[in-house]
Amino acid sequence: MQCKSLRDSDSVIRNFELKYFMASSADSVEALSRFKEENEASFTMLSDKNGSAAKAFGAYNPIGFAKRWTIYVDDKGKILEVDKNVNVRTAGQDLAENLSKLGFPKR
Repeated sequence: MQCKSLRDSDSVIRNFELKYFMASSADSVEALSRFKEENEASFTMLSDKNGSAAKAFGAYNPIGFAKRWTIYVDDKGKILEVDKNVNVRTAGQDLAENLSKLGFPKR
C-alpha cells in the first residue's frame, strides 16, 4: 500500500530536486525487482538483507526488518527530520508535503 501511495504521488515528488530516493527492504534484489515491476514503482529500492542500512539510521527492528520510517537527508548528508509515524495510505502525499515544509528545492 505504501508503494502504491508513493507511485501515485510520483509526479509531485519528482518536482523536487532530490539527489536520491529509495525504499529499503530486507527482501532480496530479485524479490524487490519483481515487487517493483508488479507495483509499477518508479523509485529505487535497496535490498538491505542484513539490515546494515537500517541499523545505520537507527531504524532496524530486531525481528529482522527496517521500521517504516521516512528519513529526510539534505544534500550535505544532514538528517533534517525522521518521520516515525508513516501512514501507508498517504505516504506519497505526506512525503511531498514534508519535502516542501523542510525547504527542499523544486525543479
